[in-house]
Amino acid sequence: MSAILAVRPLGFVWETEDPFLFCVHHDDAYPAGDERMAPAASLAGRDLGQDFAGRDGWRMYHGRVIPGFPQHPHRGFETVTLARRGYIDHSDSLGATARFGGGDAQWMTAGAGISHSEMFPLIERAAPNPLELFQIWLNLPRADKLVPPHFSMLWNEGIPRVTAEGVEVTVVAGVYDGHRAPQPPPRSWAARPDTDVAIWTVRLAPHARWALPVATAGVNRNLYVFEGGPVTVDGRVIAPPTGIKLRPDVAVTVENGAAPSELLLLQGRPIKEPVVQHGPFVMNTPTEIHEAFAEYRRTRFGGWPWRSDDPVHARDAGRFAVHADGREERPGTLEGAAAGKG
Repeated sequence: MSAILAVRPLGFVWETEDPFLFCVHHDDAYPAGDERMAPAASLAGRDLGQDFAGRDGWRMYHGRVIPGFPQHPHRGFETVTLARRGYIDHSDSLGATARFGGGDAQWMTAGAGISHSEMFPLIERAAPNPLELFQIWLNLPRADKLVPPHFSMLWNEGIPRVTAEGVEVTVVAGVYDGHRAPQPPPRSWAARPDTDVAIWTVRLAPHARWALPVATAGVNRNLYVFEGGPVTVDGRVIAPPTGIKLRPDVAVTVENGAAPSELLLLQGRPIKEPVVQHGPFVMNTPTEIHEAFAEYRRTRFGGWPWRSDDPVHARDAGRFAVHADGREERPGTLEGAAAGKG
């Protein structure tokens, strides 16, 4: 029995399966930054506010001065942001804020509603500022659509990386070879013991072989080949960028070719509920979408306590998070130290 159920090419937004909503791989070769941490380069000819063209190898996205995504709302799902290179400055309507990057991940439960910004400060003034991240949207079941918003920081230093014979697996969610990922937010679908949610990135050295362990029958399992290649999956040659739907309960062997390769695995038990999405809101019915828009217009999901829609931190702020209750955490320190909001 073949382990491969389907193969599809990848566009800018990657197709995913329940319980995931979508995945985007941002990979931008930003230049050096100026005194504002904006690109030290001309922005002439860019469609500022909607710059997704990739001119000169980078995008401003919705940013007009600093690249990124200024204030915008979410409701009814979660964002999982894997910051592989570069930095992300987060600020939200609850007064929480953070800077993370260099292998960190942020897992945010939007729940009943939150507005946040995700800006990409170009910290280096004398060198390029490459940025690479995955943003993955994970759905919430009906019972948890309106839980209080929450985010957890998964610092690089605490994320398991399992290395053997030319293979490195980074375990952002789930369990691999006995190594368990940091705990996701408490009301996440991934926090339930029976959902078998896995988010792994995989690096393969030239000619390395990786045996993907069997998962629970009934889960949706997709492997994305996004760098290097080609690789051979269950005897089939796959070149990037390609997504592969796999049988979860059949053993799979991935054999790499002559170049280093990278893959992303997304896996989980499907929620199997209606999905109605309109922009940043994901609910179960059209009526709930209308209610989400009405509540956002009325409350702004707590307002916006920051002086601009696209706030960033000081160049030398380092990696940190300040939660809505004032708890501050930094890599290597105990979460929950008292602090004021930044």
